[in-house]
Amino acid sequence: MALHFDTINLFDFVVKEGNGVKGLIESGLSKVPDVYIQPVDQRINKTNNIIDAQIVQLPLIDISELDGPQHDQVEKALVKAAETVGFFHVVNHGLPIQLLEELKDAAHMFFNQPAEKKLVYQKGVSPSPLVVYGGTTVGHKWRDNLMIIYNSDDDAYKYWPDQCKEVVLKYMKTSTELARRILEVLVKHLGVELDDSMEETYMGLRLVSLNYYPTSPDPELTVGIGKHSDIGTLTILVQDDIGGLSIKVQEDGEFGKEGEWIEVPPIPGALLINIGDALQILSNGKYRSVEHRVRNTNTQSRVSVPCFFNPGSMAKIAPLPKVVEKDGKAKYKECLFQDYGSHAFAQGYQGKKNLDFVKITSP
Repeated sequence: MALHFDTINLFDFVVKEGNGVKGLIESGLSKVPDVYIQPVDQRINKTNNIIDAQIVQLPLIDISELDGPQHDQVEKALVKAAETVGFFHVVNHGLPIQLLEELKDAAHMFFNQPAEKKLVYQKGVSPSPLVVYGGTTVGHKWRDNLMIIYNSDDDAYKYWPDQCKEVVLKYMKTSTELARRILEVLVKHLGVELDDSMEETYMGLRLVSLNYYPTSPDPELTVGIGKHSDIGTLTILVQDDIGGLSIKVQEDGEFGKEGEWIEVPPIPGALLINIGDALQILSNGKYRSVEHRVRNTNTQSRVSVPCFFNPGSMAKIAPLPKVVEKDGKAKYKECLFQDYGSHAFAQGYQGKKNLDFVKITSP
């Protein structure tokens, strides 16, 4: 028999008892609780031209060719993708396919545990503040989440969940090599050489998020994640074959018309890369972060595992001096990444409005 929830015991069941949204579905829930129903303008449905949208293939880049005769063409493809659509797939990326499959399996293993096992990692009781299960309050997202921030290998082996510590650590380390390679190409095009100090400044904060999107009784009323852009430098995403991610087109062109939302179908074995706000700021707007969001389905649960490469909390982010010199003026003011992140999280899911925090408006 399905459980019936009011607002108070819904919070207790989902958050305090660690059942998550997954537990709601497993309880036999057949109707979306009112607190999870999204405002009409936030829903991902046919009215908003999402599910009926044309399926568009994003740029598919063979990253291994950076070491081959097609080096220059691959660099141009990376730069073009970063300047236009802001999302692209890479293949032959150096991460074994077996690792990607093990990563998705590990996510399922963690979320399939009994609630009391996951509750160990709840904020405030987790053995480390850098490992947090839940991450949401009731009503924002139809999603469960485990967020892991890398500090050291020792901390990883000591505090990360047994179900995923080995594979997540390997994923993070191999992804770091890939992210550095991509960032190296992108800043080179801006006239800057990426050295170890710059890498640490703009990619030093590394986070992995294990996301579980349960089925929804009515997917047109819920969202997995609302529209937002990532606040960091680069994001590398591993996802299963269920799909559900959509991105907003930024300018008329081969990917659609400005303002349209397009679905991004997963490509087996490929990784999805996207530009974050920090890199848009560093490039003085040449590279673009992109609004994206995730819809739910009523047939299949979905997992995804993004690895976020962010500036350190106390890193100063501002347009790179060489770019400003070339452009003639800066489009964004300097700020601490910590302040930018605090502003973004306080704003919630508001598309790309976070950039207004640092945008310089002409008098």
